[in-house]
Amino acid sequence: MQYRQLGRTDLNVSLIGLGTMTWGRQNTQEEGFEQMDYALTQGINFWVYGFNG
Repeated sequence: MQYRQLGRTDLNVSLIGLGTMTWGRQNTQEEGFEQMDYALTQGINFWVYGFNG
């Protein structure tokens, strides 16, 4: 996984993010956990949550 520095911070975020806005409507909780686990094993650390997250 490739990472980029986040602004002027010391944080590095993955170039690929995991979007979660539609979770709860399009998948089960179990499927969501599986997707999060997979993303973590792939090095994804940038997650985007939905409205009123």
